[in-house]
Amino acid sequence: MDIVQYLKLMVQKGASDLFFSAGTPVNIKIEGVTGPIGDQSMSPEMVKELAYSIMNDRQIAEFEEELEMNLAMPVPELGRFRVNIFRQRGAVAMVIRYITARIPTIEALNLPKILKDLIMAPRGLILVVGSTGSGKSTTLASMIDHRNENKSGHIFSIEEPIEYIHAHKKSVVDQREVGLDTHSYDNALKNALREAPDVIMIGEIRDRETMQHALAYADTGHLCLATLHANNANQTLERVINFFPENAHHQPLSRHG
Repeated sequence: MDIVQYLKLMVQKGASDLFFSAGTPVNIKIEGVTGPIGDQSMSPEMVKELAYSIMNDRQIAEFEEELEMNLAMPVPELGRFRVNIFRQRGAVAMVIRYITARIPTIEALNLPKILKDLIMAPRGLILVVGSTGSGKSTTLASMIDHRNENKSGHIFSIEEPIEYIHAHKKSVVDQREVGLDTHSYDNALKNALREAPDVIMIGEIRDRETMQHALAYADTGHLCLATLHANNANQTLERVINFFPENAHHQPLSRHG
């Protein structure tokens, strides 16, 4: 099977994820349960061939240097897929997640109604936290879509990769993908205020520089949203503080305590 056939099967079965790893059949996750597709184990060469068929020359070169690649893949008549390609046990492996084209509403996700008030705020910093696969990106997308439907302005995002595509509704929504529209998070973040945004959405805060930008945006009268890997509010605060050296731990607390 080529990659498109696997993706068609994924959509037909309503699956959330596909797993490609040497030494085991392709596995598919449906309603939280993972199981094999057939009984043929994938060889390292088979997985590599499928993974490399998805990437362009620039992405292949980057993958071979960094050993990691995240990308979004639109497929006509099927939708969008988030792809993570990596190495394990010396071989290429890949996980593909299906991204529904329709952005779910805050109500459909059974999220607290207060999120509707938070996303309409004129300024501040909103961190959506949770473990991998817990729905951080979907939560952000539903909040952005709510504002887009109800308030005019400029919504600006920096993502790696772009997962949900936002149509221009009451707001203008510009989405920049790292590696496609900008060379790095840092470059895009340094220039973000020149785009005159009302809302800035950062796909994920991974380092001190990105955290500093997020705090600065909130300080300068913008609404900034971002995701962060943390399990609860206490761990979130700890992670934010630990982005900074010990002699500067007071900075985020004094600015947004």
